[in-house]
Amino acid sequence: MPAESAANSSLKVFLIATEESGDRLGSSLMTTLRQRLGDAVRFEGVGGRLMMREGLTSLFPIEDLSIMGFSAVAKQLPMILRRIRETADAVVAASPDILIIIDSPDFTHRVARRVRARRPAVPIVDYVSPTVWAWRPGRARAMRRYVDHVLALLPFEPETYRDLGGPPCTYVGHPLIEQIELLRPDVQERQRRDAEPPVLLVLPGSRRSEIRHHMAVFGETLRVLQQGIPEVDVILPTMPHLVDEITAAVASWPLRPRIVVGDEDKRAAFRVARAALAKSGTVTLELALAGVPMVAAYKAGAAEAWIARRVIRVSSVILANLVIGENVIPEFLQEDCAPDKLAAALRDVLVQSPARQRQLEAFAKLDTIMATGEQSPSVKAAEVVLAMLHR
Repeated sequence: MPAESAANSSLKVFLIATEESGDRLGSSLMTTLRQRLGDAVRFEGVGGRLMMREGLTSLFPIEDLSIMGFSAVAKQLPMILRRIRETADAVVAASPDILIIIDSPDFTHRVARRVRARRPAVPIVDYVSPTVWAWRPGRARAMRRYVDHVLALLPFEPETYRDLGGPPCTYVGHPLIEQIELLRPDVQERQRRDAEPPVLLVLPGSRRSEIRHHMAVFGETLRVLQQGIPEVDVILPTMPHLVDEITAAVASWPLRPRIVVGDEDKRAAFRVARAALAKSGTVTLELALAGVPMVAAYKAGAAEAWIARRVIRVSSVILANLVIGENVIPEFLQEDCAPDKLAAALRDVLVQSPARQRQLEAFAKLDTIMATGEQSPSVKAAEVVLAMLHR
């Protein structure tokens, strides 16, 4: 389809995002596509409140799929399979000009395979690569059968796809790049970051299963930490739906944190924090971009841990370490996620030490490593999508 006719005809874009992070990506992409195409584009699919604010009517609430852990998934499997069928049927019925699946590969890739089998002419873009670089690398080659292009958030992923024989892959940039100015302190905030008592962020996770696994050990870690550093200002950022659970869990902590809710207060806490105790995940990259040295930890259920030990093929599970290309952030997983070990590592990053300095020097490289040129990640992603539409 020529570019001018694509812009002047009605284009139907079907998007599928089943998690909050995917909803943010989908919303930004929808905004950019509408800026480029105006009334010539229509959106259908699955998404959360941000995508719905952009005009999407979601097939079902994405909270239906907010499930983590093998036992929880097993209990909800009939519902999950039903949602996969319903979503694939909706894509086929809509016959869109393009299908964009966003993260959540256990769900979205199953939908994509069904759509490819029934509507092979519909181009399929995968926004956020599965972790083929960490485990099950064979997925990359298998994706060629049902994914036409991958939009990568991490700078090393295009090379990984070339090495593994996967579909074409373009680095569009991580959405955190667009938040850098909101994550970094001004002069007054820098003074608070350097002042006493030190501000320590505690980040146990955003899922209920993660809260269950981490809250007790994080609370006990603070008790041990107090023996060496008596005065610490602890802040625990969380989301509105977790406040009651978090409040109940910290009631028994020897060092009560200030609980802050929502993205704005969370970013404000990042800007004054001296250090952080964080659950492994995207938040480690967020902290690194904010210049906050950290200790990373993760505990999972026995079944998940057993499988992870046998399939993970990277030297670190910490996202910030992988992007930097160096294991500068200490990680404490499963049995190592213990109060004495965590507290000792935290003491190292709360004071001026070689460990703290090493992290700060590594974090300073991230702007260059993650650069996307003059364009924002959502614009770069939209350009790939438009190129697919015009093809």
